[in-house]
Amino acid sequence: MSPFSLAGQTALVTGANTGIGQAIAVAMGRAGAHVICAGRSSCDETTGLIDKAEALKLDFADPMAAEDVFAGRQIDILVNNAGIIRRDDSVDFSQADWDDVMDVNLKAVFFTCQAFAKAALPRGHGKIINIASLLSFQGGIRVPSYTASKHGVAGLTKIMANEWAAKGINVNAIAPGYIETNNTEALRADADRNKAILDRIPAGRWGKADDIAETAVFLAAPASNYIHGAVLNVDGGWLAR
Repeated sequence: MSPFSLAGQTALVTGANTGIGQAIAVAMGRAGAHVICAGRSSCDETTGLIDKAEALKLDFADPMAAEDVFAGRQIDILVNNAGIIRRDDSVDFSQADWDDVMDVNLKAVFFTCQAFAKAALPRGHGKIINIASLLSFQGGIRVPSYTASKHGVAGLTKIMANEWAAKGINVNAIAPGYIETNNTEALRADADRNKAILDRIPAGRWGKADDIAETAVFLAAPASNYIHGAVLNVDGGWLAR
């Protein structure tokens, strides 16, 4: 079997209704996995693009939304992609915006990983892929809770790897760079901002959702079995600049 095959495995991808999450779900389906496409909005479009797929309604505004998802069935791969962002100057940032982002982006990630591990540890194998950010390394502006949450995702990835690597669970993260999605449409439409971004990216182009998706397949596949606790930048060289 190819070391990049996911045949016979089941993957749960959160936030799979659009953008990077949708691309990851489709790529895992291409690699042979049965894919559970989870989102707070309909994932019907995504499941329609995959041979073996099902949809699951999960809203991580409740950080414990996935508490019972892993009991009673074998899910081999977990991709924590769901996330939200709120913008305001740090001096004006509200407690509500802080809590909403931290609940979805960090608290839900931890407790979803915990629920997955409780089911996977007795089997002695599993792959967790968290979606971090360039703001796991940088500060950004006007997104204090998002920056804090993504720094937290990087830290959780490392501590869970420390605890579970010897027990058969790989925990890693991907830090996407500037990717062509609906979320970055306004940036790409702004000629000055678009140029400033491209001028810093050594690869000379915006990333595509498939750039993240194929990296996720690698981290889910046997080819990455000795990778633990990594936060892999998929950014066209942005952070190296």
